[in-house]
Amino acid sequence: MPEKDRDESFIVDFVGGAVGHRLRSGEGRGQALAKAAGLKKGKLPKIVDATAGLGRDSFLLASLGADVTLVERSPDMHAMLAEAIERARAKGGIYEEIVSRMTLLHGDSRTLIPTLSPEVVLIDPMHPPRHNTALVKKEMRVLRELVGSDPDQTELMEVALAHASKRVVLKWPLRAEPMPGIRKPSHQLLGKSTRYDVFMILNNTNTEHS
Repeated sequence: MPEKDRDESFIVDFVGGAVGHRLRSGEGRGQALAKAAGLKKGKLPKIVDATAGLGRDSFLLASLGADVTLVERSPDMHAMLAEAIERARAKGGIYEEIVSRMTLLHGDSRTLIPTLSPEVVLIDPMHPPRHNTALVKKEMRVLRELVGSDPDQTELMEVALAHASKRVVLKWPLRAEPMPGIRKPSHQLLGKSTRYDVFMILNNTNTEHS
């Protein structure tokens, strides 16, 4: 979407809305995402969010103490994320502390992941539209317009599996078939509409399931 056509009423927001509410309500470590990423007391892995999108997963993980590198290849989406991080930094307090653990990069994760030495890689590909109310929300429509589809998601998974030192987490629709061409996950965590396929890196000595 060209910059001049961007919907100026749409912003990425880490302070208000659903993200701010989740932070203020104390949700976090008990959520499936945190467990899938291997966060637990005393264990805060270095995470790369390879498909940053709205940045909500990265913000949650950073709020729990993890250092998160967000990679976004859409120029407009990257710009919105940068603005959201700066607003949170300007807000100060806990918001400034959280975004201090977030590093935003613009580029293709397939190229960047090998240079980042991640312990954990999180991948949340853009899926085909489903005919339900959840995906007609304005934010999802805008996100889809900005980032498009992810036809190279299998290649991205292969790169992640080759370069993550501890685990790769694939965020996937709950009832969807497994991603074709990728090995079976080590284990799964199920949410209401989403599941997390967790691929432990077998050459790592720490293969405990979290």
